[in-house]
Parts: sequence; structure tokens; C-alpha cells
Amino acid sequence: MANENLGAARKAKFDEFYTQYHDIEKEMNAYLDYDENVFRDKTILLPCDDPEWSNFTKYFAQNFERLGLKKLISTSYAPDSKPQELNLQLALFEIQHPKFDKVKARANGKIYTLTRDATGDKKINVEDLEWEYLKGDGDFRSSEVSALRDEADIVITNPPFSLFREFLEWIVAAGKKAVIIGNMNAITYKEVFRLIKGGSLWVGATNFNTGMYFRVPDNFVHDESYKFERERDGAKVNRVPGVCWYTSLDHGRRHEPLTLMNEADNIRFNKKLKGLPYAKYDNYDAIEVPYADAIPSDFPGVMGVPISFLSKFNPDQFEILGMCENEDLYQLKSKRYTSAECKAAYLVKFKKMGTYDLNASGVLFQDGQYEKVYQRILIKHKRTS
Repeated sequence: MANENLGAARKAKFDEFYTQYHDIEKEMNAYLDYDENVFRDKTILLPCDDPEWSNFTKYFAQNFERLGLKKLISTSYAPDSKPQELNLQLALFEIQHPKFDKVKARANGKIYTLTRDATGDKKINVEDLEWEYLKGDGDFRSSEVSALRDEADIVITNPPFSLFREFLEWIVAAGKKAVIIGNMNAITYKEVFRLIKGGSLWVGATNFNTGMYFRVPDNFVHDESYKFERERDGAKVNRVPGVCWYTSLDHGRRHEPLTLMNEADNIRFNKKLKGLPYAKYDNYDAIEVPYADAIPSDFPGVMGVPISFLSKFNPDQFEILGMCENEDLYQLKSKRYTSAECKAAYLVKFKKMGTYDLNASGVLFQDGQYEKVYQRILIKHKRTS
């Protein structure tokens, strides 16, 4: 598969996927359109972002005055702390700078700050970034970078996908606002979903069904079956599907009402449900809604919808109750299957011995056999009267 390279990166705790400038600009514009002062007088920390590579640093430094920032802090990870196969080359500006230290350049991370017009050209931009070596390697979990987190108002970055859970917990522990990139499947992590259900985290403005292109190192090897673009503007790129922004900053799309379907629509748009009634789960007191645009307008009970629904979720319109999952964390299961039932269901469906893990998802009983559905979020209409 085309994503095998990404999987290998996760296993090695090594994620060198760099976000493109226009993707950052597009997402940030959504927050600015909703609140033009969202970044004003704020200290922003970019904790995985060497300016030599990071477009996050370039974007916020170049737009420092327009956004009205108070301070920009960007930190990088020491080259020797990364796998040796990356063979990172030190930036020319660092080597030629009076501060250059041959030992620290490999073993220590760097911190870049922007607060003032350091060049004297009467404007504050990327040319005014000032830097020093960190005392440590720049790992976000270090006390040194954690202190910078505590100083900041908003944390923004594309963290290593392999450390997404830990990185988000690091932000939440300090009660900071955030805008970060992660895999769409992270929605199903109980640590992440708990925040989404509680209304302290949601997905960003960019539609995550289209995937994103990331710049990758020159030694990155695409799968032979890779059918997407491999280069953009002279830089090597890799398309990663199912990627989305996670944020605690508000944006307008989050408050757009979703168009709902009534019974007549269900019959007319038979491409969705083939004119059939909504199926009811066997193990939840809820109906199965396989498409976000097939949510019924007049159903008062619980509905199971795909996780892609979150890209259209309006908190003024719907309430998130929980998720179909094994542990029944939200006390919503109406039935738990025995081991014998799981084995019997597998035999009926696949005509061989095995175990069908029916407790891990929503289950439909159709045509005499049990059918698991993909991951579902359980919601209901939020009634205002």
C-alpha cells in the first residue's frame, strides 16, 4: 500500500512529514475569518518546527504584524536524536553563524523567537527570528520545552503521528489552546474522543476526506503502486489520506447547520438507503445512519454515524453521546455478546471456525447473520424547545 512508508515511520518513532505552506494558510484563514483577533496579543509555540523546514514558522513569522502576535517561539529537535538514516544536513545559515557550535549543532535542539524588529528595517518578519541552542535535545516532553508550553497561549504544529496521543495529552495537561494535525483515526482514541465529546476539541475547517500532501525527505521511497503526485514545486511529496486538523479554536464551518433528510427524501434519494427504513443495532438502542447526509430530521432517539460526520458536526444542532466501542465507556450498550455467540456468528458469516468480535462495534442482524459496521459515533438531535 502507498501508506506503508508512513506505517514504518510510526513504528520507528520517526515522522518527517512537513506541512505545506498553503495548507497552513488555508486553515489559519478559517479561524481569522471567524475571529480576526484570534491570534492578537498571543504567544504562539511551534514545538516541532525548525524554520529550515517548517512552514508553520515561516507562516507565523511572515505574518507576525498582520496577526498582531505578541511572541512567536519555535523549537527544533536535535539531529542526533533522530534516526541516523535520515542523515540530516545542518542548515548553511547555522554553520556560517557566529553562534555555531559543532557539538551542540548535532546534540542540542534550537529555539527561535520573534518579538521585535531585529534587523532595523521597520517591520517584523521571518528575517527577525533570533535563535539559540537549547540546553537539551528539544524533545517536547522535556522540562525545557514544557516551560515554553506553559508560557504560550496557543500550541500549533504537525506533531509526529507516532506520538500524537502523547503530544495531545501534553497540551491538555497545561490547559492550552491548540491547532495540530493528526490522522483521522485518532478520533477513535479514547483520550481524543473524550475531549471531542466534552466540547474542548473538534476538527478543523479543512475537509479531511481529501487527504493532504506533505513534503518528505529526499530519501523517502514511494510504494511502487503509488498513484498520486510525487513532486510539487520541485519538492518531493507524499499524499496521506484521512488526515485532519484538530483544534480548540472556533471557525465558521463548525456552526453551519447540516442539511437533514426526512422520510420522503429517503425514498427519493434511494442511492443512500435504497428506500429502506433505517436499520436498528442489535447491541445499541440506536439506528444505523451510514452517511452523514442521510441523518433523519425527525428521529428523536440515538443515531450511529460515521466518524467523518465530525467534519460537519454543529454543536448547536447535535449532541455527541459516545461511540460504539468494546469497553462501553459511555454506558450505551444494550447487549454484550458471549464468546460462544461470537464464535457462532463467525461460523455463519465466514463458514469456518473463528471469533467475530461483535463487542467492538455496532452490530446489525440482517439476512440471518450478524454484521459489524465500521466505527460509529452515537449522536442525537439537540432540541432547543
